[in-house]
Amino acid sequence: MRLAVLSDIHANLAALDAVLADLDRSQAVDAMWACGDTVGYGPQPNEVIARLQERGARAVMGNHDGAAIGVVDVTWFNDAAAAAIRWTATVLTDASAAYLADLSDREEEGDLTVVHGSPREPIWEYIVSPEVARANLGAYATRICLFGHTHFPVLYAADDGGVREVEAPAGSSVPLPAGRLLLNPGSVGQPRDRNPDSSYLVLDLAAQTAQFRRVPYDIARTQRLMREVGLPAWLVERLRHGR
Repeated sequence: MRLAVLSDIHANLAALDAVLADLDRSQAVDAMWACGDTVGYGPQPNEVIARLQERGARAVMGNHDGAAIGVVDVTWFNDAAAAAIRWTATVLTDASAAYLADLSDREEEGDLTVVHGSPREPIWEYIVSPEVARANLGAYATRICLFGHTHFPVLYAADDGGVREVEAPAGSSVPLPAGRLLLNPGSVGQPRDRNPDSSYLVLDLAAQTAQFRRVPYDIARTQRLMREVGLPAWLVERLRHGR
């Protein structure tokens, strides 16, 4: 089975459409997972939700998704993120709000556990190092955990009682190490690794490979739409720099 793994789309339809076009051109996949934060920050939450539904994608709830429908506290959000969430809440359709409300914070299927933050704290914890990844090994029972939240693509592998980060250059198919794994596809809609191109993952469970892919998109279009609806300038500008 081949899976497309997306995360942190953040209401950026231009970025999502670029990723889907890349998939259509080059990758036949059997299923699609979205690891949370479908909305927040960006200008087209309803359109992004509709596009995922059209593609039959399965998804989990992220902190921005929950905040947009009032089930996650925004106290820990910075001012710009909170402002974007307040705007998002005002424009969500009833159908979009119902979609977000129906998401769980954790899904399991076969060898996969899917969360937004981490398996031990699905909504809020950031897995930012092998040490944090190791601390989460006891919080899920499957071989593979897919997560997002950090906006950084990464592959962690359990190794001799610890966890190591596996080098996985964008565009290359990397053999999956034996044993337990944690994979973050990076962010579709707001990359933060100083590369503004959308990031996603193709996971081939039959061939046991992972391919992190980067896709340029029309950043100026998303920025224009963000300005038109009055989203914070800092959120607009950071898209160009990938940080």
